[in-house]
Amino acid sequence: MTRFLSIQVFYEFDIIEHMDSARKILHMDLDAFFCAVEELFDPTLKGKPFAVGGDPGYRGVVSSCSYPARRLGVHSAMPMSKAVRICPGLLIVHGSHQKYSEKSHEVMAILRNWTPLMEQISIDEAFLDVSDLLADPRQIALDIQKEINTRLLLPCSFGVAANKLVAKIANTIGKKNSKSGNYPNAVTRILPGTEAAFLAPLPVGELWGVGDRTEKVLRDLGISRIGQLAAYPEDRLQKIFGKHTNSIRLRAMGQDDRPVDPEPQEAKSVSQEYTFTKDVDDEVLLRKTILRQSDQIGSRLRKYGLSGNTVRLKLRWDDFTTLSRQIKLDQRICQNDLINAHAQNLFSEIWRKEARPVRLIGVGISGFSEEAVQLSLFQESSEKTDRLLRAVDEIRTRYGEKGLKRGIELEAEEF
Repeated sequence: MTRFLSIQVFYEFDIIEHMDSARKILHMDLDAFFCAVEELFDPTLKGKPFAVGGDPGYRGVVSSCSYPARRLGVHSAMPMSKAVRICPGLLIVHGSHQKYSEKSHEVMAILRNWTPLMEQISIDEAFLDVSDLLADPRQIALDIQKEINTRLLLPCSFGVAANKLVAKIANTIGKKNSKSGNYPNAVTRILPGTEAAFLAPLPVGELWGVGDRTEKVLRDLGISRIGQLAAYPEDRLQKIFGKHTNSIRLRAMGQDDRPVDPEPQEAKSVSQEYTFTKDVDDEVLLRKTILRQSDQIGSRLRKYGLSGNTVRLKLRWDDFTTLSRQIKLDQRICQNDLINAHAQNLFSEIWRKEARPVRLIGVGISGFSEEAVQLSLFQESSEKTDRLLRAVDEIRTRYGEKGLKRGIELEAEEF
């Protein structure tokens, strides 16, 4: 049986008193989840530097990597070609989303048994509100961790605090500071009332809402720590954060009153992206790609009974510069041809000004309504088109994407 050593970190600041009335929020994060699952199915991977992801010769990226690989400089989202240069002996595992999904469901089922106030935020992360449980929240985290370790043989770390923001950051810092030789399997608690003191010395980039660009701007102002951001004059921060200034300052002081929401979040957009194995400057091929992506998006929208009024096109050039253009419509749509028509127009606007080799292309739609609207290009209801789309969706559902193709797709193309 696999055994995991639980690393416990307990932050305490004597200048603040413990407040028993505070909420008890846990943030659970499965440690190197994809890698841990792969080790269950192939124990020979344990202790070795390996990465889950695509082939280095086809612009694959690292989805996850083992801790031995991380110690050698490999990290998630790194191009696999760079990862194998850094670590020549790196083992590459292509992975299986089905396996990860099944294990994730098992983990989330355990969490729901502890409290119905569980909010899953990704395949390997969740928040829990255990305020109604009488036990100490740190002990609750340790007990849940032990159950996941022993029943599913998966390592996981917890952040414990009075709100979601601090629980999440506590977990991140606890994992970074872990001295474990392999998976952190850490539990890090921040006492109520000590949130600001805990956050103050941390790099400002650890704060939600501060991305790489904003972090650079703040550092140019001499703000490198969260505590400095919290103390900075609000009127001067307005120039950086605008209407979000107050919420950023509250976060910097460790304040966050958002509830743990057990309801699944509604999708904000549906998109389809494709990264070419070689940069493409063939306009015909790019337009075919947009057409196919529009078909895929339309099918997904109808499957979930959605329609949207904003069509977006994304292009990434060969130098990684990324452009995004969108158009907001007067009506909501879910028809393939309508999505394609607007995406093609956005592409034309960009291509006329600058035709360059394309690395990635994507189409998306947002601004949803749950009532699907079927309109032709001339804004007239088309029962014939509706029936055709339903038939196409049914064929592709039964036989897959290749079960039915447009004539233009039968020509040689990169897919």
